[in-house]
Amino acid sequence: MPPLLEPVAVLPLALTFGLVIGSFLNVCIHRLPRGGSVVAPRSACPGCRQILAWHDNVPLLSYVWLLARCRRCARPISWRYPLVEALTGALFAGIVLRFGGEARTLPLFLFGAACLALMTIDAEHRILPNAITLPGIAVGLAASFVSPTVTPASAALGVALGWALPWALAAAYRRLRRREGIGMGDLKMLAMIGAFLGWRGVLFALGAGSILGTAVGIPYLLIRSRSLAEPLPFGTFLGAAALFDLLGGSDLILRELGL
Repeated sequence: MPPLLEPVAVLPLALTFGLVIGSFLNVCIHRLPRGGSVVAPRSACPGCRQILAWHDNVPLLSYVWLLARCRRCARPISWRYPLVEALTGALFAGIVLRFGGEARTLPLFLFGAACLALMTIDAEHRILPNAITLPGIAVGLAASFVSPTVTPASAALGVALGWALPWALAAAYRRLRRREGIGMGDLKMLAMIGAFLGWRGVLFALGAGSILGTAVGIPYLLIRSRSLAEPLPFGTFLGAAALFDLLGGSDLILRELGL
């Protein structure tokens, strides 16, 4: 399928679109773990509850204009807000650079946004909301019929493997250690990853996510004087590995290894 636009031409549009979606992701990240609606009410300061004017809600720019503080109560604005916006914009630009301006790459924007939201929510709250993972599985399976990354068969196998493999590992861990190792949210997230990236993406995300979680999580717990039995936000590491794979990182590694 020929691209609708050349990557260079569509890149600014993808970046801008990503910044806007990143602003919406911040709403999801704040409200979904608390059981709130992502549609209403309008965004407001968590401190004074002042409804934000449109000019106080411009991605990245408003954070700078307001000097990272609420205009009314001067409460500090978390650095997480501009970080999520910037990461989403950069991710969308990266997707366009890799896959071009084809219409069939649009579902990959949804996948990338879902991964970023899940990564942040899991890091903050240790949960992976069904409101993101379950629709993500359905969208990924439907999108596989036009996807530039997987076939429908690979997507279906990815969902099955993404659920079954960690379930088997979790069952074995529970049997050996008498406690939970992998949560149900992780299984659903891996199934979503499989729907978009296929069975190879599941294997890469599980392997690379485990390595990343060990390399980052254990030193973090030791530095913080926490117990090594404390659960880590595995979804955060799975999402990072999946996005790395989406942008061609696993292909680069295989080439370097001569595989």
